[in-house]
Amino acid sequence: MRLTKHIGAVLVAASALIGSAVQAGTLDDIRKNGVLRIAYREDAPPFSYKKDGVVAPVGFMVDLCRAVADGLAKEIGMANLKVAYVPVTSSNRFDAIMGDKADLLCEATTATLRRRQSLGFSIATFVDGASFIIRSNGPKDIGAMAGQKVAVLAGTTTEEDVRRAFVAAKVDANITLMQTHQEGLDAVEKGTVVAYFADRAILTSLLQSGGRPAGTLALADTYLSIEPYALAMKRGDEDFRLAVDTQLSRIYRSGEIAKLFAATFGPARPSPMLLGLFTTSALPQ
Repeated sequence: MRLTKHIGAVLVAASALIGSAVQAGTLDDIRKNGVLRIAYREDAPPFSYKKDGVVAPVGFMVDLCRAVADGLAKEIGMANLKVAYVPVTSSNRFDAIMGDKADLLCEATTATLRRRQSLGFSIATFVDGASFIIRSNGPKDIGAMAGQKVAVLAGTTTEEDVRRAFVAAKVDANITLMQTHQEGLDAVEKGTVVAYFADRAILTSLLQSGGRPAGTLALADTYLSIEPYALAMKRGDEDFRLAVDTQLSRIYRSGEIAKLFAATFGPARPSPMLLGLFTTSALPQ
């Protein structure tokens, strides 16, 4: 009987410790440290990038995460909540989240089923699609790229889309992997590749950042994919995900999202597909 009671006491104590470990999470760390760590890219305009003369990063996803942070501060009663910015690249962005170097990944991240095996994701934040930039006299579709060099950012869903598209079209092109979008754009301008593939909004921003003669480069009309973006976070931290989704839903319902969109994209209007996403992604209370 005594042994049974002893075993029971040990099991109860172990259960309490396990429960405490499960409950401890990102929100607890934020309350303890007073800081929300936002991971951002320096080279992914218009969603996440550094701007000359501006200390903090800018872009649609960065602004969206700051709005989430403001709402989160009110929700947990921390008026002095600070935001710390953690620079990442396309190669190490997920490691920053899984390695506990950042709490929220705020850039053009496509949510996929495979990525959900190791990461958590918020409700959708944007929808875009892969396309490509060419010289004005370049190939207008992938069927005309046989035997030629093309480029895409390494480690992205766009890389996978491009490889699938060439296989499906039975086109043998030489795919070169780039480390930044600017490298890809420069390669097209120099003629070392005939096309650079990326999400359409990013390509549009790259073309607008210019300084080049009008008509030198062009954006193809082709869409290779649909890319649903979301904010990445630690997998399994449901309390933090609920807190983030609560703030995103508030931002969508209140119309604040329209102001954030205008701050990045100016007078351009969201596409009907994007408006639909903001409307349907906002979860009711």
